[in-house]
Amino acid sequence: MIEQARQVLRMEAAAIEALIPRIDEQFVLAAQLILETKGRLIVTGMGKPGHVGQKITATMLSTGTPSFFLHPAEGIHGDLGMVTEDDIVLAISNSGETSEVINILPSIRRIGAKIIAICGNAQSTLAQNADVVLDASVEQEACPLGLAPTTSTTAELALGDALAVVLMSARKFTANDFAVFHPGGALGRKLLMKVANVMHGEEENPTVTVEQSVKEALFVITDKGLGATSVVDAEGKLVGLITDGDIRRGLEKGLDFLTHNVGELMTKQPQTITAEKLAAEALRMMEQHRPKPITVLPVVDKEGRSVGLVHVTDLLRQGIV
Repeated sequence: MIEQARQVLRMEAAAIEALIPRIDEQFVLAAQLILETKGRLIVTGMGKPGHVGQKITATMLSTGTPSFFLHPAEGIHGDLGMVTEDDIVLAISNSGETSEVINILPSIRRIGAKIIAICGNAQSTLAQNADVVLDASVEQEACPLGLAPTTSTTAELALGDALAVVLMSARKFTANDFAVFHPGGALGRKLLMKVANVMHGEEENPTVTVEQSVKEALFVITDKGLGATSVVDAEGKLVGLITDGDIRRGLEKGLDFLTHNVGELMTKQPQTITAEKLAAEALRMMEQHRPKPITVLPVVDKEGRSVGLVHVTDLLRQGIV
């Protein structure tokens, strides 16, 4: 079993290696057609190549190329109405003779859309009717019967990935663009989520005035449950930060410490962040704080007024890493 599995991987790896010298002007033309179209990239294929086509569609969509998958069997029963003359059709078939794919070619031609073929037979009906042909031929399938699409679908998928990445680079598609299309993923959260989305603001924002006592600060810290409270002046501007750790260390001096003014204990001019900054930046500031990392970060507005507090657990809970 181990040796057979390894042999399958060798065969599929060799099939991908064989594609490399075939990346030529036809590939460039395919990319240019997609880049220059005013419409969308419509991917079609039947059976296993159809599943490959759906994955290629998903990759194109997430990397900046408007695309959708057209099932060829549904196409001949009305779904060809999705296709316009401004679109590019990417048709996938190893043999190039898949009947469901061949049957929609005349209509696509009549509509006026360009056709790019990914197939394993340059003399096939699909190849002969395509504007551009990407050669995905393989010597043999990895299936011991030589029947189940294995090596051929790997080659088709690899060509689709190569095309998607080239288009992505040509469009100057950035990580921020990627995040816009993946707001629910870890990258999306990292690149799109702002401090305002995770901070404790308004009634949840723990604050005390500089004239209040350490005891009163302790009550606020306990009530809000964030392990710290911002210290503000009469105008609401941040002047310091006091944490439960500060209070614990102060209590070593005696209980009368609780009656002292928070101004005696607070960290003056603590590191701060504004609400419109990325949450990932807040986490970086906490982790890189010296002499040691911190767990809370006061949030201020442009005038320096306290508007919130962000805790490291809130960031981690949101998947900001």
